[in-house]
Amino acid sequence: MKLQLLGSTGIEVSRIGLGTVKIGRNQNVHYPENFSLPSDQEVMALLDFAKQSGINLLDTAPAYGQSEERLGKLLKNQRDEWIISTKAGEEFVDGKSHFDFSPNAIQKSIERSLKRLNTDMIDILLIHSNGEDKKIIEENQVFSTLEKLKQSGKIRAFGMSTKTLEGGLLAVDRSDVVMVTYNPIHTEEKSVIEHAYAKKKGIFIKKALASGHLSKISGDNPVQTAMQFIFKEPGVTSVILGTLNPDHLREVISLL
Repeated sequence: MKLQLLGSTGIEVSRIGLGTVKIGRNQNVHYPENFSLPSDQEVMALLDFAKQSGINLLDTAPAYGQSEERLGKLLKNQRDEWIISTKAGEEFVDGKSHFDFSPNAIQKSIERSLKRLNTDMIDILLIHSNGEDKKIIEENQVFSTLEKLKQSGKIRAFGMSTKTLEGGLLAVDRSDVVMVTYNPIHTEEKSVIEHAYAKKKGIFIKKALASGHLSKISGDNPVQTAMQFIFKEPGVTSVILGTLNPDHLREVISLL
């Protein structure tokens, strides 16, 4: 699979990244069907297939339950073969999300992620927004915290998984990469993608397939419709797909 430069960071990532929420958490997730957490053997098979297919980007988060810890254990001897993106700001405890964007909380979260992932450096760190993007950026000054951690060598690049148009545009101006929702039924953040392209910043796409609600996407092949729609935008770096099924990855990769 073709690798793409992540903005001006010098990091090369695959056009498809594997989202790993489903290997660590199945509570309060907005998918059309319930699912069981996979075994270690099933996760390894998925990771091996992804790697053989040319995927080098993994997306995780503390809020994804056991995801970070499982990746740290299963990729113990493969760390150099992957670009790992994780997050900070959101915790998922006792079935509920809790948010803290203070410098102390962000730093502690990253230190814990380093241990869980069994690594001494995180490639990409995204702030996991609660929807108050502008406040998080301007009042909590999260990017100042992350810039210090970047300078110390604990992270290579940083940005935010945003939930608003205003926040996405601000994040493009003040960070390396922004994760936005974009698909044929959610186009509100297109201008963030265009702004990032103009600024030579990276863009990750979440919810590319409407979180599995494919019936909402028109066309005989909604997966093909969505992927063609998304990659028409030259500013898109990578699409993050959260799946446990290698066949789903194979289908999407065949469309590139």
